[in-house]
Amino acid sequence: MFSLAGKKALVLGVANEDSIAFGCAKAFRDQGADLAITYQNDKAEKHVRPLAEKLGTDILLPLDVREDGQYGQLFDRIRQIWGHIDICLHSIAFCPREDLHGRVVDCSRNGFITAMDISVYSFIRMVRRAEPLMRHGGSCMTVSFFGAEKVVENYNIMGPAKAALESVTRYMAAELGPKGISVNALSPGPLKTRAASGISRFDELMNEAAERAPTHHLASIEDIGAYAAFLASREAENVTGGVHYIDGGYHIVG
Repeated sequence: MFSLAGKKALVLGVANEDSIAFGCAKAFRDQGADLAITYQNDKAEKHVRPLAEKLGTDILLPLDVREDGQYGQLFDRIRQIWGHIDICLHSIAFCPREDLHGRVVDCSRNGFITAMDISVYSFIRMVRRAEPLMRHGGSCMTVSFFGAEKVVENYNIMGPAKAALESVTRYMAAELGPKGISVNALSPGPLKTRAASGISRFDELMNEAAERAPTHHLASIEDIGAYAAFLASREAENVTGGVHYIDGGYHIVG
C-alpha cells in the first residue's frame, strides 16, 4: 500500500464537504500528508475553516486566484513553515453565469477571459509558484471534465476552458518532467458540486451519465480522492501528462 506520510500537500478549491477538493484533501490526510488549504474570501472562510480544522490542517490562508499578491503570501508562508512542498491540487473553475448559459459563439470577451483566467491560468500560476519548492520532485494535479474533448450539452464555454486546461497539463508535464515533477489532470464524470450547480439542467446530465456508464454509477469524491492520493505517491512518480478518467467508463461510451 502506498503512503503519503511526511509529504506536504496544498489543496485549492475546498468549498464544502461535497467538493472534489475536499475529497482529495481528506484522502491526502488519511494517507499521512500534512495539509495547506485555501479559501477564496472572508465569506468562504466560515465554511472552509471548520473543514480545515476537521482535517488537522497546518496552513489555512486566503487565495483569490486573480490576485498575484495572495499567491506570493501563500507560498511564502508554505516556505516558512514547511520549507518545501510535495503535492499541489487545483480544483477551481468559474465563468460568469450569462456566458456559461449561452452559446460558445455568443460568449463575451470578458466571459471568455474570466473563464480562462480563473479555470486555466490559475493552475499555471500554482505550478509556477510550487516549482522552486519541489526540489526533490512532486505532483501537481488539476480537475477537468469529459466536455473538454466531446461536446456535452449545456457545458458551453467551459468545454474550451477545460480543453485548454488539459493542454497546459501536457505542456507543463513535458517541461517539468526532468525535475521529477509530474503534472496530471483528473477527469471525473458529473458530480453534484457547488460549481456544477451553475450548469443548466445538470441533474439530467448526471442521470444520463449514470445510465450510460458501464458501471451505472457516478464517481464520488472519495473515488477521486483515492486516485489523486495514488498519483501523489512515490509509486506513481513516473505517471505524468495524463488525463485520468474516474467516471465509471462514461467516457468510452459513444
